[in-house]
Amino acid sequence: MRGLLILDEPTAALTEGEADNLLKILSGLRAKGVTCIYISHRLREVARIADRVTVLRDGKTILTQAGMSEEQMVRTMVGRELTDLFPRRPRQPGESVLAVKNWSCRKGPFALRDISFEVRSGELLGIAGLMGAGRTELVSSIFGAWGERSSGEVWISGRQVSFDGPRDAIQAGLALVSEDRKRYGLVLGMDVKENSTLASLQRIARLGVIDKNEEIKRSARYVSELRTKTPSLEQKVGNLSGGNQQKVVLAKWLLTTPKVLFLDEPTRGIDVGAKVEIYNIMNELIDQGVCVVMVSSELPEVLGMSDRILVMHEGRLTGSFLRAEASEERVMHFATGAA
Repeated sequence: MRGLLILDEPTAALTEGEADNLLKILSGLRAKGVTCIYISHRLREVARIADRVTVLRDGKTILTQAGMSEEQMVRTMVGRELTDLFPRRPRQPGESVLAVKNWSCRKGPFALRDISFEVRSGELLGIAGLMGAGRTELVSSIFGAWGERSSGEVWISGRQVSFDGPRDAIQAGLALVSEDRKRYGLVLGMDVKENSTLASLQRIARLGVIDKNEEIKRSARYVSELRTKTPSLEQKVGNLSGGNQQKVVLAKWLLTTPKVLFLDEPTRGIDVGAKVEIYNIMNELIDQGVCVVMVSSELPEVLGMSDRILVMHEGRLTGSFLRAEASEERVMHFATGAA
């Protein structure tokens, strides 16, 4: 049996068990003579399956080597030592900013049922669960972007609010970085400054006309603060790397000055160095008092960055615990509905 199989991020939307099955299948194909090119940001999988590893950085081949460890891959990818992949800072959360009470929502056959939780200022709340657990649907429904019927209460800074759609949510202080930045977060044919101001046009427009000077000023500020690598503000975002595209999405929402920032898979499809930069941006926002709610399929990411962790299964909240109480085994126990 001969052939060439190219796989580009094949496990991005798979659970750990499904990814493990895929790697076993690929090992079987390799034994039968099939050549596989496996492209992934999940370094543990690369180290497990690859006979040789090629590391690319800034469009150039940096190193090709057999038997490369995860640590060596990281050093080669970012060009420096990364002593802490999850640079969480110790912090003391303040008062409740977002409270969700008895939240239920339905769209088609899928439903969220009776979910309650709160997020405090200066806190990162992680939401874990398997694919189809309802994590994305939860944050999207609170934001007013998912669901046909909803019930329950949403409180922001002690005031009950209701949303007819995302516009109302933005005005109330919510922001949502969606899991698919290319489909929902960006207009790839528009440039950096135009994408950066998409969610806050009312702040830079006079009588329906955009103030171009203000647009440049505000977008340039976040290019600098987020250290976005772009030749200019006029660069089309479709030409940027995944990590820099994500920074433009973050800039778009930070320009709305949110009280609560929902991050749905914030580091999906970006390299290790860019991930650490995103984590540091999250730390800076939390230090400024912004509540961050992070949905992630990466258990090490949830455990490494969260102050508290919620676990979902089939549209329900099945577990809630502090970071010190959490482990991969315990999270998976609740995520599979075994609890």
